[in-house]
Amino acid sequence: MAVRGVEIPKPGNKGFRILGIPTVVDRLVQQAIHQVLEPIFDPTFSDSSYGFRPGRSAHHALKRAQEYVRDGYEIVVDIDVEKFFDRVNHDILMSRLAKRIDDKRLLKIIRRLLEAGMMKQGVCMRREEGMPQGGPLSPLMSNLLLDELDKELERRGHKFCRYADDANIYVRSQRSGERVLKSMKEFLAKRLKLKVNEEKSDCAPVDERQFLGYRLLRDGKLVISKSSVNRLKDKIRKRTRRNRSVKLESVIADLTPVLRGWINYFQLTQWPTQARELDSWIRRKLRCYRLKQRKRKGSIVSFLIKLGVSPRDAWDVVKSEKGWWPISKWKPVQEAMNNAWLEKQGLYSLYKHPALVKVY
Repeated sequence: MAVRGVEIPKPGNKGFRILGIPTVVDRLVQQAIHQVLEPIFDPTFSDSSYGFRPGRSAHHALKRAQEYVRDGYEIVVDIDVEKFFDRVNHDILMSRLAKRIDDKRLLKIIRRLLEAGMMKQGVCMRREEGMPQGGPLSPLMSNLLLDELDKELERRGHKFCRYADDANIYVRSQRSGERVLKSMKEFLAKRLKLKVNEEKSDCAPVDERQFLGYRLLRDGKLVISKSSVNRLKDKIRKRTRRNRSVKLESVIADLTPVLRGWINYFQLTQWPTQARELDSWIRRKLRCYRLKQRKRKGSIVSFLIKLGVSPRDAWDVVKSEKGWWPISKWKPVQEAMNNAWLEKQGLYSLYKHPALVKVY
């Protein structure tokens, strides 16, 4: 049956990604096929492939990349396949499957799942290429197809890490990196009918590129990329809009799973100052939000006095003609809604994550 097409925004307002969500019955069929094929296919995949594989994660890929950089491979060839899931060639994928599967009935089912139309705004569109990105079988199929790229890189003796359709190849010089980038573009186009995203792909020193949300320094240390920090700030801004009529405790409760999940992923950072600075910025946003909620001058004064601020300092705050954001940094406001007070409200601290405490 046709899959449901759903558009989700890409990070940084860079357009939309289309998810293809199969029907319940088709998801069940795909999951059943996946559970049978994965134990057969996965052991044959490259050791440098980390995406959508049992017992492997982005953290494993990042640690391997660290090893390469510390061994002197400081130039990275960053390859991103343009709209990979939307442009998978059905004939090429089915030919790779046919080499490993003898059951014609199973191959026919997989082909029909690939060719299922996409329903968008009540219109069913025919699909002659691509895979439904929201289907349980698609990750395994993507690894099967891109395993040919992995095997080619291994044959050439390259050091690389691939996570889904993002591949980082580590070399020692800019010249060799540019040569590898050119040859990989030709390989993907000729053998797999896939196009490299020119905007996202490049050859450069490792500290000028990012991989899986991190940035590798030339000494092998991992730090959080600027774009990852900005995406977190955007999420926090949405939850702390000053026109929300939601209690501060509820806002903090809403933020907690976001902050926990974010720092659990970025716990590999070896620059914990980033977490400390983010904590400071988050606390300031919450102080700003709380002041705005009080609105009236008398209400703000009584609130600050209740938290231990002198009446004189409290009135100096409300008499200021500055905006809420500058005021939120004033000493009386910080003393009133100090770190301990915010922790009592349930605020989760990023830099107190166990992995970062060890770094400190």
